[in-house]
Amino acid sequence: MFEKNYYSLVAGLKEYALDSDTKGFDAAQIVGEILEELSSKDAAAVRLLYGYYDCENIAAARGGRAAYNPLGNLSQEEVAEALKNPAGLPAEVACVIRAFADPEGEDAEEVDLTRGFETALFAAYYRACERSSCRFLREWSEFDRTLRNITAALAARAAQRPVESVTVGGGDVAEQLQRSSSADFGLRGELPYIDAVIAAVNDETNMLEKERKIDMVRWDMAGELAAFDYFNIGAVLSYLVKINIVARWSALDAKRGREIFERLLAELDGKDLINKQ
Repeated sequence: MFEKNYYSLVAGLKEYALDSDTKGFDAAQIVGEILEELSSKDAAAVRLLYGYYDCENIAAARGGRAAYNPLGNLSQEEVAEALKNPAGLPAEVACVIRAFADPEGEDAEEVDLTRGFETALFAAYYRACERSSCRFLREWSEFDRTLRNITAALAARAAQRPVESVTVGGGDVAEQLQRSSSADFGLRGELPYIDAVIAAVNDETNMLEKERKIDMVRWDMAGELAAFDYFNIGAVLSYLVKINIVARWSALDAKRGREIFERLLAELDGKDLINKQ
């Protein structure tokens, strides 16, 4: 099946960015405006991308924490309602919520309750992404899970905690993280970004700088995965991943946020999309 191309939308992505000042960077508004231009199928892929933040918010609400990330699809009121009735969420995620709400129910037979709610919830989220029809979303979510598992494994190793207690989901990389004792978990030949992540986590004492370096690994991968996506949903999702990073740093560190924002604009300026097509 041919993918739908969004020539005008992709060509206007710089305008979406320029309309926002990083001091009051409104990523949610940008997402909302982009969603209006997409087909229902592609809009579903965007909402699934942002479902990660829904899971963050649901886990926080269930744990009694006040934290709320406005990048999620659900409002705070909808997050509270989802814990009671998760019918509108991806099937895998809804199953986990029902299983922990009723450990004796049918859904509990499908969920490993011993891993804890948050771990089970995010494992379910990534499974939902795995079955997406969107190639970029499948590959991005696999990368994102792997990156988070690596950083969690490095922290667990430093704290002398079992790595299996912090990794999400299964697969070869997760198993390698759990069983390997080598500095790079034996992954240097498989993951080209492993050295950059290890250096950021192990060598950087400044927490903000550590986070910035890891986010730059995300940034580069978002571009790499969409290297041949010029006007389709992959190009849109790659842009939105970078918008999310700008939004995060605008909140964490205004100066860094501005620098990353300017990098996004420079990249958009440098794309001769028509000639690439």
